Amino acid sequence: MSIDFAYMNEIVAFHEDDMDVVVQPGIQWMALNDQIKDSGLFFPVDPGPTAQIGGMVGTSCSGTGAVRWGTMKDWVVNLTVVLADGTVIKTRQRPRKSSAGYNLTGMFIGSEGTLGIVTEITLKLAVIPQETTVAVVTFPTIRDAAAAAAKVMRKGVPVGAVEIMDEVQMNVINRAGQTGKSWKEAPTLFFKFSGTSAGVKENVSLVKSITKAHKGGEFEFAKDPEAARTLWSARKEALWSMLSLREKGSEVWSTDVAVPLSRLADIIEISKKEMDDLGLFASILGHVGDGNFHEAIMYDNTNPDERKAVEHCVHNMVDRALEMEGTCTGEHGIGLGKKESLMKELGADTIDVMRSVKRALDPYWLMNPGKIFEAVHVDSPHDLRKAAASPTLEHPEKKK
Repeated sequence: MSIDFAYMNEIVAFHEDDMDVVVQPGIQWMALNDQIKDSGLFFPVDPGPTAQIGGMVGTSCSGTGAVRWGTMKDWVVNLTVVLADGTVIKTRQRPRKSSAGYNLTGMFIGSEGTLGIVTEITLKLAVIPQETTVAVVTFPTIRDAAAAAAKVMRKGVPVGAVEIMDEVQMNVINRAGQTGKSWKEAPTLFFKFSGTSAGVKENVSLVKSITKAHKGGEFEFAKDPEAARTLWSARKEALWSMLSLREKGSEVWSTDVAVPLSRLADIIEISKKEMDDLGLFASILGHVGDGNFHEAIMYDNTNPDERKAVEHCVHNMVDRALEMEGTCTGEHGIGLGKKESLMKELGADTIDVMRSVKRALDPYWLMNPGKIFEAVHVDSPHDLRKAAASPTLEHPEKKK
């Protein structure tokens, strides 16, 4: 059985003076912002354009603006949740801060629908910045670009976003032709600046000097809002541009990891080399301001050898991130495919604590069974990959 929230897509209550809004799970974040824009407020978490608030809660998503605004967990005030036994709870009241009891709101965020059904969400809102603009700069290598991004963060420059795309992804953007602009096909950083006019001007100058010291090329700066939209469109159209180039039988494997900022240039450089060695159409892009990046690899799903090579490359990237004290997923979530990696990242004891919470709230394992972890502990590492491929549908009390 599946539950469709497509028609639960309304704003329930908008508290303009309190800078918060109560919404149903099916509303898209862009639609929400469009409906409240005249108030001077907006919701700043910005994943894919069609993302809905309920799904954003379930995966604890982020987006291009996370480097400044934070992720989904930073913007949820409370949740109304239906538990597996039908009990309806509200995780807290509506103040911006509270130290009352356990943080149940945070527990449900990122639980991927395994603990309950979220029916209402109260979100904090922010004031729309006085000025927002965009700048783009290219680099000779992907390492130079990643190192420049890390240095911008280390210097404390309050940028609104720092995004990276390699030369393959820039070629994809040109071939798709969806931005109305021809781009230099080289590793590229996209910066977003927002704040007061004076603050934006100062931050642009600081970033320009840092990128120049890291072999950055010409700094292309948007002179008006329309130019800013054009420049930023390349980043927002990245995945859709690659998908539009798929041939029959082709699939795009897109996955993400995140590492401490000091290891960002290392992992991107190594991962890109291994990915290029596949000889397939593959690119790197991501939110490098907070150490999060993505691999997107196009492959023939009907070719077992090709799929195996891609899978090996992806698993190597994830293992590499874990060795660097990173995470197997910065924003995509675990689902079925990364259960083995989650076990490597956190260990059996930590997973057992999560399993205990799940069993307490959903003893019959009704909510998204098999997602994130199995109903019972699996000792053998060999069995973990098999477990990742097929969900556990049996009731946990039957698995003694």
